[in-house]
Amino acid sequence: MAHDRVTITLDGKSLPVHSVNTLVIGSGAAGLNAALQVFDQGCKDVLILTEQWEAGTSRNAGSDKQTYYKLALAGRAPDSPLDMAGDLFSGKCMHGDIALIEAHHSPQAFFNLVRHRVPFPHDRYGGYVGFRTDHDTRSRGTSAGPLTSRYMCECLGRAVRDKGIPVLDGHVAVALLCDRDDRGRRCVCGVVAVDRSRQTDASFGFVLLNAVNVVLATGGPGGMYESSVYPVSQTGSTGLALAVGAVAQNLTESQFGLASIHVRWNVSGSYQQVIPRYVSTDPDGGDEQEFLADQFPDLRSLAGAIFRKGYQWPFDVEKVANHGSSLIDVLVFRETVERGRRVYLDYTRNPGHAPTGEAFSLDGLDDEAATYLRRSSAWLPTPIERLQAMNPQAVELYASHDIDLSRDRLEIAVCAQHSNGGLRADLWWESNLKHLFPVGEVNGSHGVRRPGGAALNAGQVGGIRAALYIAHEYSDPPPDIEAFLGRTGDQVTACLAFAGKVAGEEAAGKSLTPDRAVREIRERMTRCASHVRDPDRVQEAVEMAWALVERLWSDLRIRPEGGLVRAFRAVDLALTHAVYLEAIAEYLRKGGRSRGSALVRDPGGEAPCPGLGEAWRHVLTPPDDFVNRKILEVRLGEGFKVEKEWVDVRPVPGEAGWFETVWSDYLNGRVIGGEE
Repeated sequence: MAHDRVTITLDGKSLPVHSVNTLVIGSGAAGLNAALQVFDQGCKDVLILTEQWEAGTSRNAGSDKQTYYKLALAGRAPDSPLDMAGDLFSGKCMHGDIALIEAHHSPQAFFNLVRHRVPFPHDRYGGYVGFRTDHDTRSRGTSAGPLTSRYMCECLGRAVRDKGIPVLDGHVAVALLCDRDDRGRRCVCGVVAVDRSRQTDASFGFVLLNAVNVVLATGGPGGMYESSVYPVSQTGSTGLALAVGAVAQNLTESQFGLASIHVRWNVSGSYQQVIPRYVSTDPDGGDEQEFLADQFPDLRSLAGAIFRKGYQWPFDVEKVANHGSSLIDVLVFRETVERGRRVYLDYTRNPGHAPTGEAFSLDGLDDEAATYLRRSSAWLPTPIERLQAMNPQAVELYASHDIDLSRDRLEIAVCAQHSNGGLRADLWWESNLKHLFPVGEVNGSHGVRRPGGAALNAGQVGGIRAALYIAHEYSDPPPDIEAFLGRTGDQVTACLAFAGKVAGEEAAGKSLTPDRAVREIRERMTRCASHVRDPDRVQEAVEMAWALVERLWSDLRIRPEGGLVRAFRAVDLALTHAVYLEAIAEYLRKGGRSRGSALVRDPGGEAPCPGLGEAWRHVLTPPDDFVNRKILEVRLGEGFKVEKEWVDVRPVPGEAGWFETVWSDYLNGRVIGGEE
């Protein structure tokens, strides 16, 4: 069924209006799957809205062998959905019922991708063998290579085209439109978007979407950090939902790790397991130093930490002490941010250890590293030879960007990579705002830490769950245009007024541009909300963040020739970063200390290594601490007042129910819908 399109006039502006049952915002792996799942459930009235078909994280991010985390499907090691749910839940601050759903749907989601020809490897007996990823106990990881999520997009995108699902490309969602249902519950009923090709028109390129359901699949807030492995095209739109009262959770929890900075790419997995040399230089490339050696007692411990950084890639504050792998992240941060130096991976030479004078030898490796290299047929003299033998695609990836790892050093930094927090959703991936379904990274289901690749599984499962609920509960056609405008006209008028204000003559003398605002946001978040956090700076950062939000409403201007999309994006990021900082400040007020991917400096704590310095003292949050037994939820109330609530973590449900009872509930429509 094709969606309807008409043109209306509002406040003297001619605006196209598309009416559809389900609008999917975003064309990454999560959004494409959601659109297909809704379509396959029988709701054919689906429309995808995307800023750029080939942009975003799913298509433009990866690592040495980008991981998809699933239930173990081969080998002797036992596994079950309850086991997988338990491992997801053990990462702290993840609801147990959500973990169980992600585990139960894992095979379905995985084999759906296989059906769409994502090239996950299997053996001649049909076994989809796995490997161990970070925070993984069962070797549940699989991979289609460094571009796994891109293959997912390509295959799912081909299916979208084959089914004739329409795509509105080159359009940016800038506001969610809301109303209340007949029970007084706030619900989303449409979207304001800007057609990028028409943003200098008299109507500002505005396009209205009249939708029964909105699936928000716009990824994480990648535009918030200065040091970032998110693609430049990935900025996020969490602020759209926050602005209209969507509840967010776990915004304190993000994931940071080592990445190349000229080509934004995670240097995890094989990039570390071949044990490259780390060097730092001054800004001009002189004064070369193998800076890691000063903090490791010998070459064996140094090489072991580099090797384990492959499958312990995200910074983990619990892996800093005792010369753990995350000590490397701390030392790279100290070199780049505090000392103003540049850090590189060098694959042409093995690491050395100047303090002891030891020379590198494969025979000197610990048992874990040695066994891995031998079994991977990578028992070879240099890191580049080992990498070419173990994972030639990893070498080819940089070669495609004119970086020859057999000759060129790879500049790296500790970068923001993923937001584990985000919007709250229920068991069917519906927000507290009815008819709004956040799927993918914008959904904050992951808690403090998660196994590597679990986010890809969660994004696919989210589409399955949302589609089931939409087909069962929300399959009605959209309202007529008159009714839609009656519910949303004032909100659309406010968007038009903002556009006129920042683009009109009265804005000409104002000094705040979108680019300047975004630079301020990125500097503040990198300084106060990255993997190293100073409590003394956070509250000040909160106040400065809200001051920027106020200035954007009063002082923002754009160039006459365009920039409206950047203006809306700056407002979105400003609101998002203010709420993230509010969550971090609340966490600290409740006694939260170092956990997950955040080291909170504490002069009363312990120094993780003798030579690291007093500034790195910290205290780990105890496992049974208040902040580990609760999940922090935040929302914006009237006047953007931040409301905070600590809710109990829901446990993993028990054993599966009795078949006859489940069958009866299923046949009588009691599984989907109704009150939870």
